[in-house]
Amino acid sequence: MKQAAIIGEKLTGIRDLPEPELREGWALVKIHAAPMCAEYKGFLHGHTSECLGHEAAGEVVKVASGSHLRVGDRVVVMPQYPCGECQLCLSGDYIYCEHNLPYSGATMAQYIAKPSWILPKIPHGVTYDKASLACCALGPSHGAFGVMGVDAFSTVLITGLGPVGLGAIVTAKYRGAQVIAVEMNEFRIELARKLGVDHIIDPRDEDAVAKIKGITRAIGPDYGLDCSGVVSAHRLLIDAVKRKGKVTFVGECNAETPIRISDDMLRKGIQLIGSWHYNLNEFNKIMEIIKNSPSTEDLITHTFPLSNIQEAFEVSASGRSGKIILKPWE
Repeated sequence: MKQAAIIGEKLTGIRDLPEPELREGWALVKIHAAPMCAEYKGFLHGHTSECLGHEAAGEVVKVASGSHLRVGDRVVVMPQYPCGECQLCLSGDYIYCEHNLPYSGATMAQYIAKPSWILPKIPHGVTYDKASLACCALGPSHGAFGVMGVDAFSTVLITGLGPVGLGAIVTAKYRGAQVIAVEMNEFRIELARKLGVDHIIDPRDEDAVAKIKGITRAIGPDYGLDCSGVVSAHRLLIDAVKRKGKVTFVGECNAETPIRISDDMLRKGIQLIGSWHYNLNEFNKIMEIIKNSPSTEDLITHTFPLSNIQEAFEVSASGRSGKIILKPWE
């Protein structure tokens, strides 16, 4: 089978690899849509890898004994290889499993083997491209907004309008919330407006916090969501949200964010929450967003055949895209 790889700094290639083998209870998926995520970071820095991608949608073409799927089922490929037996997995919070199986599979490939229980079926009438948005495009914000309780009476502040942040606009507007976004990339600002954002704030503006509070009658937004992984954005959210507000972080960050326990958390009373994905029991709800929101189509800005993987990575790294979908069989 064909599988994408990063083979050097800003350089990709296609490898020929054997078809993955199945274990008991697993299924083999022929991938029809493989979204790109943050893999461009490795591309820019020359971090070589043959295991690219963690989200996809495709067709079951082979099943092992014990699988609950059938050949021909259309499924979304969820990330990781969780154990399926611990309390977190059984409750649907498999993303936090501490006992992931010693196996790795890539979605920027023609096939992938997965435990069948983390391959939820795609509803009738939903295309592979749109179904693939159920992972990183819409998943992180859907999970975060559920934890915080975002609804039509809420004002949400979103920092960072990469594909995850743009997806957060879609999920927030679907819930009926007012959305304030922080971004300086002109391409993403224009796309955010198309997706329905209510206000855009430039993070370089020294009066950004004051302007955000001005939109909310000097109170501050009810909720904040960071999709950037940038420390300055973390501080902006903590400073801008209202007293007793909530801030959730979904953007990867290994740097240290300064948090003042007394001023930020005790006296202001805000809650800081980490959220990675959504509970698998929420899959049908996220599919309702995909089916019913008029904005999900606009979230996908580019599609590329796997044979054009170099161009796809260059576009992803440019910052001038929403969600990019790879077509492994083209």
